[in-house]
Amino acid sequence: MINQSLVSGMLSPVWVSIKLAGVTTLCLLLFATPLAYWLAKPSRGNIVGRFKVLLMGVIAMPLVLPPTVIGFYLLLLMSPNFGIGKWLAEHNISPFIFTFEGLVIGSIIYSLPFYVQPVYAQFLRIPKSVMEVAHLLEPSRLRRFMRVALPQARVGIVLGSLVSFAHTIGEFGVVLMIGGSISGETKVVSIAIYEQVEALNYEAAHTMSIILVVMGMIMVALIASVNKLNHHS
Repeated sequence: MINQSLVSGMLSPVWVSIKLAGVTTLCLLLFATPLAYWLAKPSRGNIVGRFKVLLMGVIAMPLVLPPTVIGFYLLLLMSPNFGIGKWLAEHNISPFIFTFEGLVIGSIIYSLPFYVQPVYAQFLRIPKSVMEVAHLLEPSRLRRFMRVALPQARVGIVLGSLVSFAHTIGEFGVVLMIGGSISGETKVVSIAIYEQVEALNYEAAHTMSIILVVMGMIMVALIASVNKLNHHS
């Protein structure tokens, strides 16, 4: 018979990972979608255009940098002795390191290119004539964005959300650096698997790994379906 505490110890990291992926994806939907739209819009001046290119390069950094490097600098930035963490400490606000909120911040930064790039590409696919007609019929920029641009880019938004969710589920380096391994708070499933392997508890590690494999297969199937829909549209 399976020990109930062992089951709880395995399911808790899975739930933390799912919650982290869900909150991260929601934040990206709210904040990174307008960013991708702005990046995809034609630039009126060379300075703005160059700034957009630079910003796209910064956003893409998690694609080429090791997760531990990003996690290390986020750890410094959030610690009470440096950057944002120091400012928070001076104003009697608890630092974000080793908290779920800190994990969300790190996950947003690390998953940003995985969301922005497909959404950005989808915004670029909107015919120029569609936006010109929308500009004539709807003077409000916000309404043009909500009523015209978002529906046109819905496939990219869904694809970006699925990829970001799947990517966050499997995070290890960033969350380990800034979140540690606090049970029920910052211990995600990838960290829990690592700890079980270190403890030579291969059965528990295998069980949690199977959960990740099944979740990964589901996400890959969903992503493939959306990609197929995108190619037919």
